[in-house]
Amino acid sequence: MKFFKEKGLGIVLCIIIALIATFLSELSVGSFSLEVIGAPVFAILMGMIITLIVPALAGNNLMKDGIKFTSKKILQWAVIILGFSLNIGTILSVGSKSLPVIVSTISISLIVSYLLMKVLKMNAKTATLIGVGSSICGGSAIAATAPVIDADDSEVAQSISVIFLFNVIAALIFPAIGHAIGLGSEGFAIFAGTAVNDTSSVTAAAATAESIYGVEGILSSAVTVKLTRTLAIIPITLVLAFYRTAKAKKEGGAAGSFSMKKVFPFFIIYFLIAAILTTVVGMFPETSFCAAYMDSFVPVMKWLAKFFIAMAMCAIGLNTNIVTLVKKGGKPILLGLCCWVAITIVSLCVQMATGVFHSNI
Repeated sequence: MKFFKEKGLGIVLCIIIALIATFLSELSVGSFSLEVIGAPVFAILMGMIITLIVPALAGNNLMKDGIKFTSKKILQWAVIILGFSLNIGTILSVGSKSLPVIVSTISISLIVSYLLMKVLKMNAKTATLIGVGSSICGGSAIAATAPVIDADDSEVAQSISVIFLFNVIAALIFPAIGHAIGLGSEGFAIFAGTAVNDTSSVTAAAATAESIYGVEGILSSAVTVKLTRTLAIIPITLVLAFYRTAKAKKEGGAAGSFSMKKVFPFFIIYFLIAAILTTVVGMFPETSFCAAYMDSFVPVMKWLAKFFIAMAMCAIGLNTNIVTLVKKGGKPILLGLCCWVAITIVSLCVQMATGVFHSNI
């Protein structure tokens, strides 16, 4: 009862806003589907607007603990649940052809974000989140990385906003560009899966491409490539945790005040366990339990993961000053643009080098 008394109202507020954001993301305006924008972006924008109009809301004693809990713990739960949608064996077998492109695009994004962080004298945590979000899988990667590097809500909000901007641009222009430059249907699937960040935008770009190319299979292949990228969450967050540990120990010396337990991303271990469970269950599709697991449980977990991320983004929005966010937006947008351009060029170049560029499904 104490938990609900202290945190209940804040959590309920985030649930209501996340439900509205989810509803909005499923609408269409003419031929344009709002799924490209996605529930997390609607949620974070709604949270920021509400705080702008009613600034005392997020700081209210009845609300703030629940909002904080949602932005931290529920964000981690979302990542864990996301693991249930990943069949590691299927992803690695189907997505193996895209691995050189994935490794190259992840590497270039992280390198560009690090170099520009130094050149632009940017906030290191924001630069890290934008680099990881651009290279791996947008909001999910930012959700997984933020607790590991102890990023605050404004840094997460800034990063999500930048990733969203280039997600929408990519979803709108990549299908036409890919077809115009002669990308094959399989080549475009790999391009969309590696150069577009968020799953909703990958889906939108690939679905549009199927209409332009006049073939089916681009969507499923692009999503598979995207899910293969998602696995990179595991090594990236672990490396960041160990780096932060080493740095803290070096700075703290023999004080003994630093605990590895405080920064180690145990939720990523649970994420991996969830993915392994789905992988094992997927090996026995003929049994009734496994069939029900894959057909019913996994889709529910996919939806719940997205909904929890929307809740967390709402909480982050409620704790973010949108005016300050806009004023500080120049450098993060430039960093996001450079990462996006670098990933796009590297994805196409590696495909040319490996002979995938003109391949068809």
